[in-house]
Amino acid sequence: MILEMKVPSPGESITEVEIAEWLVEDGDYVEKDQAIAEVDSDKATLELPAEASGVITLKAGVGDAVGVGEVVCLIDTDAEKPQGDGKPASGGEQKPAETGNQQKQEAAESAKQDKEEPATTPEKKTTYASGTASPAARKILEEKGIDPANVTGSGKDGRILKEDAVKAVPSMGSPGGGSRAESRSKLSMLRRKVAERLVTAKNETAMLTTFNEVDMSAVFEIRKEYKEAFKEKHGVGLGFMSFFTKAVIRALQEFPSVNSMIDGKEMITYDFCDISIAVSGPKGLMVPVIRNAENLSFRGIEAEVKRLATRARDGQITVDEMTGGTFTISNGGVFGSMLSTPIINPPQSGILGMHNIVERPVARDGAIAIAPVMYVALSYDHRIIDGRESVGFLVAVKEGIENPVEHLMDGDLKKALEL
Repeated sequence: MILEMKVPSPGESITEVEIAEWLVEDGDYVEKDQAIAEVDSDKATLELPAEASGVITLKAGVGDAVGVGEVVCLIDTDAEKPQGDGKPASGGEQKPAETGNQQKQEAAESAKQDKEEPATTPEKKTTYASGTASPAARKILEEKGIDPANVTGSGKDGRILKEDAVKAVPSMGSPGGGSRAESRSKLSMLRRKVAERLVTAKNETAMLTTFNEVDMSAVFEIRKEYKEAFKEKHGVGLGFMSFFTKAVIRALQEFPSVNSMIDGKEMITYDFCDISIAVSGPKGLMVPVIRNAENLSFRGIEAEVKRLATRARDGQITVDEMTGGTFTISNGGVFGSMLSTPIINPPQSGILGMHNIVERPVARDGAIAIAPVMYVALSYDHRIIDGRESVGFLVAVKEGIENPVEHLMDGDLKKALEL
């Protein structure tokens, strides 16, 4: 029996996927539920499991776009599982018929080489056409700003054709003595979709960014005193993300317009907080979502962040885990970023950018002190969020981080940390 394996639907609104990599070869024997391919959608990279055991026949190549419901491979379920690795044995003695055929083939190739080998190599003629561009080629070269003298023509007597002009690239200065190789690679469907969404966010939203600085001393003190006990009891570390998530939730509840989206001529405001966290994965930027983060404790947030980040970096994240989200937190500080203007994740209306923590001089009680300081940035859609709400939101985040016991823990630190 020949089983036709069709591309399953990875999620709503996804109509096609792209074959990122085949994990098996044509003709291999596969087991049921064995991962046979990685496919890219515009939201995630997913593994495609075999629906049955048998010998596989591939019907799509790497880089091919395949619609949902289309046949991507065939599996012969009647085929027997081969012994060992299932590969044909190599080496050994050749059969007489194979030896005779090989001798005939070698003789034919030798005669062909003798026939093709020219007695003399004709010299290239230099005529009025040499180095001259055709009208179509000349127009393309002018648009690229390339001198025809720097292009080698492939036409008769060295004439520059349209194809030569299309392939020509502008000079990048006088070449030095080192290697000047270049390479091209196709962007994955996920990477192309991320690029498209980022450009859309810049072009279709009235995006502005406001900044503030946060004294991290209080968070540092809490982590220094309780992080070991927290990890020992809960099995996860006490990081900065739980503090910032808690501070963001408090600010969203105080300024609900930041937790809103535009839908045509209407504004949708949510009474729950689904917090998206930007994670850099092997296939590009992933944005998994912490659902109903307002109901989670510090322990719950840290555990969910760890789970989602691990799944994203291992390529196991699902489309459902990245769908939705009412606000995004992006931590560029893990890469050493001091300051940035994060781009909104549509259709959301706001994103908080965290950055690296650096010891800086601050004023305390009329004196200069050295404190760990982080710059934070809020990019927001000015169409529905006014300056008062945006600045107030960021100030509320600052207050929560600088005085977490009062604003984020209801005055009871150990209870909040479940210690």
